[in-house]
Amino acid sequence: MNVQIENSWKERLADEFEKPYFKELTDFVRQEYKTQVCYPPGGLIFNAFNLCPFDQVKVVIIGQDPYHGPGQAHGLCFSVNDGIPFPPSLQNIFKEIQADLGKEVPVSGNLTRWAEQGVLLLNATLTVRAHQAASHQRHGWEEFTDAVIRKLSQERDHLVFILWGAYAQKKGAVIDRERHLVLTSAHPSPLSAYHGFFGNKHFSLTNAYLEQYGKTPINW
Repeated sequence: MNVQIENSWKERLADEFEKPYFKELTDFVRQEYKTQVCYPPGGLIFNAFNLCPFDQVKVVIIGQDPYHGPGQAHGLCFSVNDGIPFPPSLQNIFKEIQADLGKEVPVSGNLTRWAEQGVLLLNATLTVRAHQAASHQRHGWEEFTDAVIRKLSQERDHLVFILWGAYAQKKGAVIDRERHLVLTSAHPSPLSAYHGFFGNKHFSLTNAYLEQYGKTPINW
């Protein structure tokens, strides 16, 4: 199947694109986009991959679903387009960066700047129906993104995987912890941020690990 995705990913994931589940997933997504309002826009479904080629990944942050409100989702987990108010989880992420690194809260919630430095902002499910959270779960996206995580774990060294909340932690079960740094904490959502997300220092810990292995730290 000819999937419009950045070439290094296309090569690594070629086997996935030929599997029956991926054909079923593609049929489902096409039908949904034809008959419903869905996010992100079709051309941005693989935005996380297109901005961050396989060999340039340094950090993987795992989210769950794209945002399902108008103009928010653009293919990067936790990120919103320029000019869109910050959702609560993103507000809390910026608060933790401020507490951890002393950086001012940015004016834009667009995290393309992270992706271009090697942060793969990977949602477990890459599409969603407008105003219906979890509406595209269990149609094959999770199998695809599990394969992405497995590939990175097996074929790269010294990556940082950031897993916030039980869902991401479960998804990270396939990661080789001998080979990579896995950081876990509560989710940054308002329901759980005060139960272990705030104070996790994941941003400074990530940079310290990258520097330890001779990699350029992320400018969060």
